[in-house]
Amino acid sequence: MAFWKFFGLPVVRADEEEEDLVDPQTALRDKCQTKGNIESLYNKYQECNDRVNGRSKTTENCMEELFDYVAELDHCVAHSLFSKLK
Repeated sequence: MAFWKFFGLPVVRADEEEEDLVDPQTALRDKCQTKGNIESLYNKYQECNDRVNGRSKTTENCMEELFDYVAELDHCVAHSLFSKLK
């Protein structure tokens, strides 16, 4: 006897015709990405990344730029995300 049947746990199966689920966070991130201040933070991060990758020896990293970008993106997404969750 299967483990889940022994303890009476229900078995749930997805319908084959069911649509693929879409993560609302991904859609909101794409939408927020195009906002001016977030786009400029991303560009600043990319410029830093290009500068660091263009050098052979450097102690510089782009963590501050990355954190600024991700924090602002998450802040934008948070305004709408929880209203879309079930």
